Amino acid sequence: MLRAVDQEQRDAAVRRAVAALRRGGVIAFPTDTVYGVGAALSHPDAIARIYTIKERPPDKPLQVLLADVGQIPLVARAVPGPAQRLAARFLPGGLTLVLWRTPAVPDVVTTGGETVAVRVPDHPLFLALARALGEPVVATSANRSGQPSPVTAEEVAAQLGGRVDLILDGGRCPMARDSTVLDLTVSPPRVLREGAVPRAALEEVCGPLAAS
Repeated sequence: MLRAVDQEQRDAAVRRAVAALRRGGVIAFPTDTVYGVGAALSHPDAIARIYTIKERPPDKPLQVLLADVGQIPLVARAVPGPAQRLAARFLPGGLTLVLWRTPAVPDVVTTGGETVAVRVPDHPLFLALARALGEPVVATSANRSGQPSPVTAEEVAAQLGGRVDLILDGGRCPMARDSTVLDLTVSPPRVLREGAVPRAALEEVCGPLAAS
């Protein structure tokens, strides 16, 4: 487990985490919501390992985590106006947007579907990692399938210790709850998972949402 208490430790931990991802590794890391487990977008074999590590059903897609909203066009196409407004308001933050994917996103991420879930976590350690890596991180919560999402590195170790190549310890996740997932490939948009961003706040930006 790599602890990042001060700036020097943070920089060293990020370098080791980036090196692991570039080698095709799978690592765990903090976000603003819960800890994630992920791999670099350019390593489909590592992405496939996430399913094995989590004992995750093979028909459940993964998310793509970005360093900033400017990377959204790398993985999503035909981004509608409401999605752009929501991204400007809530990202970085606890909102995941489901959009139409680009060819850059491999089938293993979306389980063959044509949509992709994207988010920019508001956590300095993750953002430093993503910027240093220089490409999106494919991820999901760092728990075994069906178990609670971890909000500390110790909780990750209890569930996935020995299964991942590295655990980046950034302390307790500040929100300590999963992100809200909003599908913008349908009209009106539909909340797929209630989470960190309330439904009412979303409707202030994009208007009425479909019934859940």
